Amino acid sequence: MYLRKCPNKKTGRVQLDIVQAYRDKDGKSKHKSVLHIGYLDLAEKQYPDPIAHFTEVARQMTAEYKEQTKPVHIEFYLKQAMEKSYDECKNFGYAALSKIYHELDIKSFLGNRQRSAKTDFNLNSIFRLLVFSRLLYPASKKHTYENRNLFFERSDFSLDDVYRSLGAFAKVKDGLILHLHNRLKAAYGRDTSMVYYDVTNYYFEIDEQDRLRRKGVSKEHRPDPIVQMGLFMDANGLPITYGLYPGNMLDKQTFIPMMDKIQDDFQLKRVIYVADKGMTCGDNIGQILMDKNGYVFSYSIRGANKEFKDFVLNQSGYKFNADHSFKLKSRIYPREITVTTVTGQKRRIAIDEKQVVFYSEKFAEKARRDRAAALQKAEELIKSPAKYNRATAYGAAKYVKGIVFDPKTGEVLTKAKKSLSLDLDLLREEEKYDGYYGLVTSELDELDQKVIDIYRGLWKIEESFKVTKSEFETRPVYLTREEHIEAHFLICFTALLIARILEYVMKSKYSVGTLLDSLKKANCFRLEQSYYVFNYYDQVLADIGQALGLDFSLKYRCLSDIKKILGEVKK
Repeated sequence: MYLRKCPNKKTGRVQLDIVQAYRDKDGKSKHKSVLHIGYLDLAEKQYPDPIAHFTEVARQMTAEYKEQTKPVHIEFYLKQAMEKSYDECKNFGYAALSKIYHELDIKSFLGNRQRSAKTDFNLNSIFRLLVFSRLLYPASKKHTYENRNLFFERSDFSLDDVYRSLGAFAKVKDGLILHLHNRLKAAYGRDTSMVYYDVTNYYFEIDEQDRLRRKGVSKEHRPDPIVQMGLFMDANGLPITYGLYPGNMLDKQTFIPMMDKIQDDFQLKRVIYVADKGMTCGDNIGQILMDKNGYVFSYSIRGANKEFKDFVLNQSGYKFNADHSFKLKSRIYPREITVTTVTGQKRRIAIDEKQVVFYSEKFAEKARRDRAAALQKAEELIKSPAKYNRATAYGAAKYVKGIVFDPKTGEVLTKAKKSLSLDLDLLREEEKYDGYYGLVTSELDELDQKVIDIYRGLWKIEESFKVTKSEFETRPVYLTREEHIEAHFLICFTALLIARILEYVMKSKYSVGTLLDSLKKANCFRLEQSYYVFNYYDQVLADIGQALGLDFSLKYRCLSDIKKILGEVKK
């Protein structure tokens, strides 16, 4: 490498660069700039003799490069046998996850709790293994423990220690989530002017129900007992906190307990809560307004009263948005909601609310496609009702007149099979509202387009649930004790937060699934004499490395260099 001095013909200023000379695959001499310095006259303001200074820098860079590229001679024997426990495959991609894990300072938090927990095993070592494995190699706790050697980290604990640690993790759940919030706010910033809320559920393949695992309305239409999870997310798509509730609890019933929790624990200022129509009930809206907060909720048009439906279908007042992708209109309208008093009585109160409705032909086409599939299934159900039950007929049964399911087995009752027919009246009524969407908000002065944009952020939390169920394989859950179940979801929440932070740092260039897939493939294998060969590199790893200050490009590394990198990400 050498210092190149390139004068500008127009200005006369001299440009300085450190350049590397090399030969390409065809043997042709090439040059590439490895350090852009700038103009000589500006460098003279910082260095007495910039030419001498950067000539020395170039010499040192050459020496370091030669040291790094110095050939290493390794001897091996073709007939060398492996021991039965031989396993020299390691993952290196988790270095990116470890950097974020330690920026969140989880080690210090668990270390402080370790002193009072009186355990003889390291809580952080176990938690770290469970989080990294959930992100890259999701499996049962037993299988995760058996694969612990995939990482370079020490794992001087037993499988029994892993199970015992779950109780300790459950006890510190609230403290850890608050700690993560504070660390994230300090390291990356946290926008809680709007918080998004949604509920999903996770199933357990068990027969007997208990306090938490109850049969309810499954998002996956399964008959198994489920646990409800409510999740809050900030305006940047980063999770804030979660709560677990019995499976038979309605989605809307989880909102007020979660809202009270987030207000008390995180001491937020005025918040606009954003949620889908499942949360749009009088008690939730009343509590939000009582707490002097705001809301943007979706509003069911098909389930609304005639007056609102007429407003939606009346084409007067609609205007197209800037790119003509949809039309919209709004009104400020007094609406009565029913709230429950502290004595349990129902009381009706009047509120002023902005109602925003919009129509998109794209949404209308999607609604027609979705309904076409459901109608086809409904016709098959009418022809062969014995092939279906309540779960498998989901989405189609509402279009079938006269259908009755056995409350115990879920099968179509024999007497009803003879009188099944397509509900054409329901079909025509639904078709009227294809492509229309309704929102209600407390923000009376907010622009219609801004209200829509705020609500659209809800897709991020819905995607988060998909990530936990697909990439993280969060369900089915095989744990039985409630504290172990709580610990399992705390691990999944922490994994989700780390994944979302990585996505945020990457400015959403790649999906969580794409990021984790590349990190999972970034493996290495030990050759001999503590040297490792790496077998995967792609553009995703290149971009992750640039964002986090890591280098995934080298094909060979010695163990000391690997440990040095893994040590530096913990600082």
